[in-house]
Amino acid sequence: MEAGKNKKSRVSAPAKQNLLRAIPQVDEVLQWLSADTDAPMLLIKQTVREELETLRQNILAGKKIGKNDLSKKKLLGQIHKRVQLKLGPNFKRVINATGVVIHTNLGRSLLPDSARQALVEAGTRYSNLEFDLDTGKRGSRYSLVEQLLCDLTGAEAALVVNNNAAAVLLVLDTLAKGREVIVSRGQLVEIGGSFRVPEVMVKSGARLVEVGATNRTHLKDYEDAISEETSMLLKVHASNFKMIGFTKEVSAEELVDLAGRCKLTVMEDLGSGCLIDMSRYGLRKEPTVQETVKAGVDVVTFSGDKLLGGPQAGLIVGKRDIIDCIKRNQLNRALRIDKFTLAALETVLRMYYDPETVVSRIPTLAMLTASPDIMDRRAKRLVRMVKKSLGEKCDIAVKVTGSRVGGGALPEEDLESRAVVLAPLDRTVNVLEKNLRMNPLPVIGRIEEDRYLLDMRTVADDEVPIIANILGQVFGVKL
Repeated sequence: MEAGKNKKSRVSAPAKQNLLRAIPQVDEVLQWLSADTDAPMLLIKQTVREELETLRQNILAGKKIGKNDLSKKKLLGQIHKRVQLKLGPNFKRVINATGVVIHTNLGRSLLPDSARQALVEAGTRYSNLEFDLDTGKRGSRYSLVEQLLCDLTGAEAALVVNNNAAAVLLVLDTLAKGREVIVSRGQLVEIGGSFRVPEVMVKSGARLVEVGATNRTHLKDYEDAISEETSMLLKVHASNFKMIGFTKEVSAEELVDLAGRCKLTVMEDLGSGCLIDMSRYGLRKEPTVQETVKAGVDVVTFSGDKLLGGPQAGLIVGKRDIIDCIKRNQLNRALRIDKFTLAALETVLRMYYDPETVVSRIPTLAMLTASPDIMDRRAKRLVRMVKKSLGEKCDIAVKVTGSRVGGGALPEEDLESRAVVLAPLDRTVNVLEKNLRMNPLPVIGRIEEDRYLLDMRTVADDEVPIIANILGQVFGVKL
């Protein structure tokens, strides 16, 4: 039977040649389109060539191609679809219904409205990016946010580069190139995209010295490893995983004391980094930047677009002499931030001057601390809007579920949430996932136990009716 099926599906060589000869020439198709589209001619020509080449390859591969597929009507329809896709943006908005708040793949932290306004101003008007208004001479872009960072963290000086990996690279290249850096074996983490701390160290020119065991490192391990070649003691906060059980790590205060006795530098990479104590809102305690600076750590690095809730950036704070040295590194220019990052970052940082209101004003913090009642109301509202219309095409219900912080922050922290659970009856759950993902405004949820979940923690109030309309379109019903 199998052999018979294969024989039946084969396309004969003469049939292939007939189909290949029936493919119209590029110029002929362009004439069909001449009065049928106002898209740029360069784009039209490229699209026509691509469509005809796709047909050729499908015919040569023996795929089922009929004369109708080569008709003027069918070809023009396919070409118009391709043109519309090319004219549309590749970088587009999506609706995050995964429940992961700081979702690396979906853009991490959302900016507050005031930051969005600052971005528009930065992009459509001239600015004092590198112009000192007091002196009328060239200024430094870093000065625009340095004092803010010093005020908020208690550090003597600060610098901002384009992401935290760049911050770590720049600090190590400046302070430890060609020298040894001692790190606990349990802190040699890998972050997103397979970037690993040891590999970043290699690129910086520093020589890694591992101490301790995977689960336990003692102060004596650091003491025994110090040599004349040692430049730095590095502490890396394991923000993207959690080690439990028989564990021990050396505190920042202990490392600072040891470094002081041995005339070494102490650096701590906080990863996510936060400026408020999240345990006040029921989340697990994370070391704040202020606490790390107060412990006496010489230089601290952290991200701008994770728990801080700002744009992508790598923030470096610490002792003035050290930061000044880092600023003079020529690599700094290659890693510098642009005016858009500065505009958004300054706006977000200013919100931290009022710690009592910052949680409600920064979207990331608001989502992380939102009450389950808020998600429950959103979920029930969405169900009310679509349940009757979906009828026999999909079972729909509200379920208690767990959200995640994401972005390598607070691993294993389960945030109670509510999800709208869809059990499609006219298609598989994988097909439904694709239908929603391929929508002009993609909706990204998650699949659990052969059900499709829309977690309301990461869905904004104004996105609820949008999701309802998209579900109506996907299932072909009127709401």
